[in-house]
Amino acid sequence: MKEMNWNEMGFEFRETNGMFVAHYKDGAWDQGSMVKDSYLTISVGSTALHYGQQCFEGMKAYRAKDDRILLFRPQANAKRMRESAQRVLMPEVPEELFLRAVKETVLTNEEYIPPYGSGGTLYLRPFLIGVGHNIGVRPAPEYIFCVFCMPVGSYFKGGMRPVNFITTDYDRAAPQGTGQAKVGGNYAASLLSHNEAVSQGYADCIYLDPLTHTKIEEVGAANFFGITKQGEFITPQSPSILGSITKYSLLQIAEDIGLNAKEEDVFVDELHRFVEAGACGTAAVISPIGAICHKGKKTVFHSETEVGPLTKKLYDHLTGIQFGDVEDIHGWVVEVK
Repeated sequence: MKEMNWNEMGFEFRETNGMFVAHYKDGAWDQGSMVKDSYLTISVGSTALHYGQQCFEGMKAYRAKDDRILLFRPQANAKRMRESAQRVLMPEVPEELFLRAVKETVLTNEEYIPPYGSGGTLYLRPFLIGVGHNIGVRPAPEYIFCVFCMPVGSYFKGGMRPVNFITTDYDRAAPQGTGQAKVGGNYAASLLSHNEAVSQGYADCIYLDPLTHTKIEEVGAANFFGITKQGEFITPQSPSILGSITKYSLLQIAEDIGLNAKEEDVFVDELHRFVEAGACGTAAVISPIGAICHKGKKTVFHSETEVGPLTKKLYDHLTGIQFGDVEDIHGWVVEVK
């Protein structure tokens, strides 16, 4: 295992032993292979550069207590990438190629997987881009599928604690747009609103539905959930929300621990119904929400300083499955051998 200061590690790019690269040309994917590089050479006319024809995924590899290497629901990442590719007219990456690329990347960089108990993981970034000589607004003549990785530390350095958010007047995605696809343009459009929220002292902004601005859609680059005093785990439902693998895992785990889990509209003027709230995604799993500010009105949930008991229970259960400490009754975990 690589000698590194795991406790000081954050979420940032690091050079590792190599990445997986496959090419699509003349209607077919090649086998792909590991390369010892962190650079790609592409045409200046690549559609990924000019027209945003690209998509990506985010996932992790975990070191279990018995030193096994585990992936969490990689088939779901493969499926979501295929759906994103369809939306921007790129060739789908077959599940077999996707999974093989991820596993080869993990094994090539096994020494960079943080040890069990450090809170760290090996973050994996699969992506698909349109390349080749082109200048018109049309699908690319060629494509590159790549998976690279880097070790990342625990998201909560000083322990898990709530953060506050503020709603924004900006829209994350248009109705019938690319909101459900994990494409780079959605994230580029979020940079300004994120900076404005941070400059006001908040962790990030909350996007409302673009048609009426009355319903919560996403929390920055993560999904929202709230827990009511009646034991309901509720997360927004909308055609412009990215289908978070973490969110759908939490929906199932909420049912497993006795909550009534459902997707439905979450109106921003009805936040008082929630006794706990959080944002969920690959990076943090769950970021507890202490309060939300909307049009000058601040709604505090469980606490601005302490994590709610059900939020903590959900977090512990999901991360327990990911690290192999909690029984995986749903068949989500895949061991890399």
